[in-house]
Order: sequence, then structure tokens, then C-alpha cells
Amino acid sequence: MPLSDPRIKNAKPRAKQYKLADGRGLFLLVVPTGGKYWRYKYPFEGRERQLSLGVYPDVGIKLARERHQAARTQVSSGIDPKAERVAKKAAESDTFEVVAEEWKALQLAGTKPIKPKTVAKIEWIFRDYLFPAIGKRPVANVTTPDIYTMVKNVEATGKIETTHRVMQYCKQVFAHAKRTGRVKLNPTHDLEGVLASNEPKHHPGITDPAKVGELLLAIDGYQGQPATIAALKLCAHVFVRPGELRAAEWSEFDLERAQWRLSDQRMKMDEQHIVPLSRQAVAILRELQALTGTGRYVFQNYVHIDRPMSENTVSAALRRLGYPKEEHTWHGFRTTASTRLNEMGYDSDFIELQLSHKPKDKTRDAYNRALRLAARTKMMQEWSDELDALKATARNRRQSQAA
Repeated sequence: MPLSDPRIKNAKPRAKQYKLADGRGLFLLVVPTGGKYWRYKYPFEGRERQLSLGVYPDVGIKLARERHQAARTQVSSGIDPKAERVAKKAAESDTFEVVAEEWKALQLAGTKPIKPKTVAKIEWIFRDYLFPAIGKRPVANVTTPDIYTMVKNVEATGKIETTHRVMQYCKQVFAHAKRTGRVKLNPTHDLEGVLASNEPKHHPGITDPAKVGELLLAIDGYQGQPATIAALKLCAHVFVRPGELRAAEWSEFDLERAQWRLSDQRMKMDEQHIVPLSRQAVAILRELQALTGTGRYVFQNYVHIDRPMSENTVSAALRRLGYPKEEHTWHGFRTTASTRLNEMGYDSDFIELQLSHKPKDKTRDAYNRALRLAARTKMMQEWSDELDALKATARNRRQSQAA
């Protein structure tokens, strides 16, 4: 006789567990502690098996029968519902996020140490892009179209380099999943060539000598925070990357020797970089030292002095001076210096070395770094003198026009 709610409610626990049958293998198991559990007993491939269908009263008789019918349908189709449930739980536990965390742990435990800035970049890519899109999905269920949609959404924001990193780390996580038996195929393999080219970004910079002089005059007249003015002036003289300048620390400078030594941890090329400082650069830094010299950062954040200047500060100052990003950028000071120094006849090796560009010839690079610091020091002083001359010419031109 099929079970009813009153009969189930009135079923009392006994010294030993017992069953109340509902029919076709479905029964309620009543245990001595008073618990009541739905079970489905079924034969599969010559063996008797049992499948848990829930606990009464959370799972009432109606829902238990629905689950029972679904399981019976699987059995009639040649599917073992218990084995299917175990496989599903295993797949759900192997989410992309779980596998990714395994992969990240392996990277950190590798023989080659990973720098903190690289670790931070990896964490950022996973936190902001990969995990929100596919992190909670079983890794075996993530498809090539899923990944295609994800990377194209990132690409649509214009962050091309970031898009390539998203694809790179995604590919490596799935390679780990394949090695550990979670997936049979790496779904990123069919996505070669679908992303926009990650060519080096062109940073507009003024290169006409007369216009360079006008830019320097404009900077001299800028009304703003002292640290911003100093950063604007120093950009032109040292032409390092914006991130390297804004995060400069006083501990990196030896003003007596007129050198700025950036550690490999701070450099894009992962190698120590020495910036010879001209007299003009040292003068700018000494003036600023009176204001920020007791802190860590040369260019302190206005609100949080324990942090460096915002990456937008100098860019915003250039806009206020009337230089749109299409004409000149913070990074554009490197373009200015590179173009003009080449036009002035300096050895391209010195210029590339001072720009901290990665050379193709490593032997030649080692020779340059070991033996040519004096030559670069001379070049940097002459570059600052050239900037002063261009500014003086621009000033004289203005005065002549005014007269």
C-alpha cells in the first residue's frame, strides 16, 4: 500500500531501523534516532543499489516520488543515477576557480621565483576577469564559445594587453586541468588568432624642437601642487616610464653621486636600471626633497602620503596645460627624448639602454651596461642642456613676438 502523510508522521522510531515501502523500490527508512530518510532501491548491471532521495519532512512525499520517478527513468535508459550523482558532484567540486588556485600554487612553488608585482598582476587578472566570468563553472563544462565570449568582452573595453593576459592564464589553467584529468581537451586551442594584435602601443610625444621648447615653458608656468610640477619637469630630463617615476622612492636616489638606481623589482624588463642625473635633475629633486624627503615616496599622494602619486596626476596636468592626449602624453616624454637624441647624433645603443629597452644582443647589452655608464652620464647632461636651450629659444621667441 502506498504511503500517506499521516502514516509517515505517525511512524515512531524503534530499537532497530525499519522500512516503510511506497512501491517500485521507493521506501522511507526510519532510524532509532527518529530520522526518516527517503531511499530508492534498484537493480543495475546485476547488482542491487540504493540512492538517497532526501530527508523527511524537508522532502515531502510528493517531491520524493518525483525524484524517484526521475531516477527510474535514468535506470530504464541505462544510466546509474547514483554513479551519475557522484560524477556530477565531482565535476562541481572541480570548478575553474578550484583548478586555477591549484595552478597558481604550482607557479609560486616553482624553482623560478615570481616577483611580487607579477603575482599581484596574476591575482588581478583572475579576480577581475576570469573568476567573475567562469570561476564557479565546473572546469569540464567550460566551452570554447564561453571563453571566446569572455575574452571578446574584455577586448571590447579597449584593454588589448589585458585581453591577451586573460587568454594566456586561461590557457595555462586548462593545460593544468588536462594534465590532471579534469578535461580531455583544452578549449582555448581553437581560439588562436581571434584577438586583436598586441602590438606595442604608440604614445604620442612632441618631437619638433620649437614645440618642445614651448612645452617646457608651459610646464614652468604651471600652477599646481609642487610634487606635480616637479614630476612634470623631471619627466623631460630622465624620460623613464610613468610608473617608474611616480613610484620613485627617496631610498633609490644618491644625489651626491647624481644617480637614480631602480631595482629589478621595479623595472618592466626585470633588470636594475641606472639613471644618471643631470645637474638640472638634481636641482629639481633637491627642491622637492625639502617637502617630501622625510617620507618614502618622492612624489607623494596628496591625500595618502604613504602612497605614491596617482597615475593620472601628470596626465591631467598636461591636459590642463592644453596638450590633448593625441598630441603629447606622460609616456610621450620618452618619445621626445628618443627622437631628438637620435637626431642629435647620439649612439642608438646609449639611447635604447637609457630607455631601458630590451636588447636583442644580450652580449652587447652586458658590455654596454658594464662599460658605458660614463658615456650615458655625459649624454644625459647634454640632453638637459639641450632642453634648457630649447626653452630659452622659446622664451626669446615669445618676447620678440610680444615686442
